[in-house]
Amino acid sequence: MLPFCPLQGALSDSSASQSLLELDGGVKILIDVGWDETFDVEKLKELGKQAPTLSLILLTHATVPHLAAYAHCCKHFPPFQRIPVYATRPVIDLGRTLTQDLYASTPLAATTISSASLAQVSYASGYSQAASAENTFLLQPPTPEEITKYFSLIQPLKYSQPHQPLPSPFSPPLNGLTITAYNSGRTLGGTIWHIQHGLESIVYAVDWNQARENVFAGAAWLGGNHGGAGGTQVIEQLRKPTALVCSSRTPDAALPRAKRDEQLMESIKLCIARGGTVLIPVDSSARVLELSYLLEHAWRKEVAKDNDVFKSAKLFLAGRTISSTMKNARSMLEWMDDSIIREFEAFADESRRNNRRDEGNHQTGPGPFDFKYLRLLERKAQIDKILQQSDDAEPRAKVILASDTSLDWGFSKDILKSIAADARNLVILTEKPNFEPNQKPSISRTLWEWWKERRDGVATERTSNGDTFEQVYAGNRELEIETAERKGLEGDELNVYQQWLATQRQLQATLQSGGTNLLEAPGDVLDDADSDTDSESEGSDTEQQGKALNIANTMAQASRKKVVLRDEDLGVTILIKKENVYDFNVRGTKGRDRMFPVAMRRRRADEFGELIRPEDYLRAEEREDAENQEAGQVNANNQEPEGLGKKRKWEDIGTAGRGRGGAGPNKRPHHHDRRRLSAGEADAAPFSENGPAGDDLSDLEDEEDETLNGPAKLVVTKETIPVRLRIAFVDFSGLHDKRSLTMLIPLIQPRKLVLVAGGKDETLALASDVKKLLTAQSTGTESAIEVLTPSVGTTVDASVDTNAWVLKLADPLVKGLKWQNVRGLGIVTVTGLLLPGGEFQPIEVDGGDGDAAKRQKLEDSSETPTTSTALVKTGTNISPTTASLPTLDLVPPTLASSLRSQAAQPLHVGELRLADLRRAMLSAGHKAEFRGEGTLLIDDVVVVRKSTAQGGRIELESVGLPSDTMPGTTSGGLLDAAMKVGGTFYAVKKKIYEGLAVVAGA
Repeated sequence: MLPFCPLQGALSDSSASQSLLELDGGVKILIDVGWDETFDVEKLKELGKQAPTLSLILLTHATVPHLAAYAHCCKHFPPFQRIPVYATRPVIDLGRTLTQDLYASTPLAATTISSASLAQVSYASGYSQAASAENTFLLQPPTPEEITKYFSLIQPLKYSQPHQPLPSPFSPPLNGLTITAYNSGRTLGGTIWHIQHGLESIVYAVDWNQARENVFAGAAWLGGNHGGAGGTQVIEQLRKPTALVCSSRTPDAALPRAKRDEQLMESIKLCIARGGTVLIPVDSSARVLELSYLLEHAWRKEVAKDNDVFKSAKLFLAGRTISSTMKNARSMLEWMDDSIIREFEAFADESRRNNRRDEGNHQTGPGPFDFKYLRLLERKAQIDKILQQSDDAEPRAKVILASDTSLDWGFSKDILKSIAADARNLVILTEKPNFEPNQKPSISRTLWEWWKERRDGVATERTSNGDTFEQVYAGNRELEIETAERKGLEGDELNVYQQWLATQRQLQATLQSGGTNLLEAPGDVLDDADSDTDSESEGSDTEQQGKALNIANTMAQASRKKVVLRDEDLGVTILIKKENVYDFNVRGTKGRDRMFPVAMRRRRADEFGELIRPEDYLRAEEREDAENQEAGQVNANNQEPEGLGKKRKWEDIGTAGRGRGGAGPNKRPHHHDRRRLSAGEADAAPFSENGPAGDDLSDLEDEEDETLNGPAKLVVTKETIPVRLRIAFVDFSGLHDKRSLTMLIPLIQPRKLVLVAGGKDETLALASDVKKLLTAQSTGTESAIEVLTPSVGTTVDASVDTNAWVLKLADPLVKGLKWQNVRGLGIVTVTGLLLPGGEFQPIEVDGGDGDAAKRQKLEDSSETPTTSTALVKTGTNISPTTASLPTLDLVPPTLASSLRSQAAQPLHVGELRLADLRRAMLSAGHKAEFRGEGTLLIDDVVVVRKSTAQGGRIELESVGLPSDTMPGTTSGGLLDAAMKVGGTFYAVKKKIYEGLAVVAGA
């Protein structure tokens, strides 16, 4: 059995991705922790139930549909932080900036508390139920520091690096499980996961792209550098898996990269030529790299041509963490396409030459992601400033890339509200938005539906190459926009929240059991035995929670004794939690309810054991000196201005020069004091014609919001705006098209195909087309592979029935084996005599390279011993089911001659790549070059071809000798030419055999 269950994103228009894969032995793997723009916590309920049983987690992309719920689960699901998580380095770094942008942009991501639990607390505490009727109380969102901590727990992997992961503390043994990441081609660090467990081989490929783009190389199906252009065969590691889990979401009309880029630039050019503003909603981590690189380099090219339209227009990229995203991108060029690497190398070489010539005073051009014309904006005040310029008498044309694609949160919604009423402006959608039938469509989905209807008129434009594209008029329609805001709790609302928080802590305390960690609120550390001694080291964490949250924790701690739980909720802990209770009925109970409860005091510990604090071991005089020094420092801070040779504490950085008005150690420092320039602005400053020092955008700051921390509720306001702008759609989703999928599936040859991550109609249509394709290509008795289309919450069996038998090899037989190594595998053929042991039982193993109908059976016989020849491959660990196993021993000399005809014929094991053969011939001193696809010419006389139609068959051809002498030879050179041809032919043949393992028959 190989149960596979999609938890989100199957037969649904929602792009959120969560999949649960269960292997033999109870090993459970969660792939992706995605969410959608609704941030509905009900969609994570099943994930919360499965969390205590997970063995490990794999992440594929740094996008909202693939990891937006990771921080939420780490904060609100107790076991989640203890589960090992694996991803590539770009997914970790870009996912962290994406999550921080998400929680900083919308309070919806924090999610609300269920109305049922609030109503129960209101009724028990006697407060008015009106305070909790609207279900708008927000959970505490993870802080930026907590998000950084959660993502630091993820273990980074490289592409094509096999890794044996560690299981979670509550997981069964993994038994040699191996995971390998391959390039998916759609995002930076995006992953196709290969999971090997025994004979099971699972390939999980969701949201991949085979085509090369400006920044990203193609998927790694056919090899190449991180993917992209490689051979004509799927690489061996991804070929013939037991199950291939693939996404069915494909673009409606995929365009080649050149036409796609041209359509985008032509749309922008027409809009800015009439003085309009172009809004392009993008994500803030993954696909934004492709769009920002394209626009920056297009601006460089057009300005170099002295194009007045582009010279007068401004280019902006808006996102709350966009500087961190671009800083990470500059450090990860090796994960991008080879063209980016070559561009950076050329830029570095030019810089070195100029520095040597001009002694470092020469300014070179910008690198691939050193923006000269693209200006980064991270604050709402900066957005408001550039939008005010659009209302002037002579507005300047501008192009704004803004997060996010749904237009429901982020800067893109604010920009849309400002530009919607002007018919000169344009919104370019870059991917098909999500849609949930039971949810209100997002703003981008509404605009996409208007574009699809084309009801209010179409402007047909023509590119320079003659291709046409359409821009749809919005037609003065009305668009309803909802704005979500945080508002602090007051009065009865605050009391209800405190009672709910205390009740949750009390319930968690009753669930305490050995070996599990409690889900603690920030104030629970006050109950620890040693909490009074470590307030100094943990003070910074408490201060960052905000003043309101500290008050909330104090009030909750004081009101804990007032919370009265039911006796059935307390269980056996009623003996120590309730006064005057001395007996508990244990008849019919199980587990810990049959034992007397013990109150466990949780003590702080690090990974090496109990935490040792040096200040606990200070002598009396040392403690007095430390206290006097702290008191003197406080007096000095109150009496003297800072910055006059005085040492400052780390938390006081940025306060010098502001006197008493500066932020103290308990005050949140202002943004412009902590960082005058963002990382992206500082890097772009030397290349900007009106850089950060030349305009008034850098000094703009947002107003402090006192409700960012502490108890709060969600307030949603609605407004209706008229929309007169134009709408265009250019597909920059970077998803594989239907043609690529139908071409690769026959080459991958999976035993079972599972289609997820797509709408119901497109998934069923794709499944039908694939079945027809595979049925048409199947020959003989071989049947087409099975195609599965599970829905959300439905478990399907992705295994393939194959019988494997366990034998014991006799010691004399093992000593005579001659192993051959092929790509890390040891291979040998065995011919022996099968001696019956105990009961011979088969072991059901799914997967393998053979067909399901082909089974290896070794039957014991008491009358006539049976000989068998088997191909043994090391690395497969199959546990025997019986204590006594059949034994394979040497063939007696008396039977050797009679069984010689039954021995297996010699066979070649391995795969020869022409690129490897070319390198081997070049190192041997021969001339080797490619002539066409799949053809290698060696010494101009021998041709090596690899036939894809015949399963990779290698064909050698040598040229015939001419009747006269060959050019460049003497009259007796014909013999030399013949020797040359023969020598090259046999040299090539020798190298081919050296690259394969020739396994002898006996």
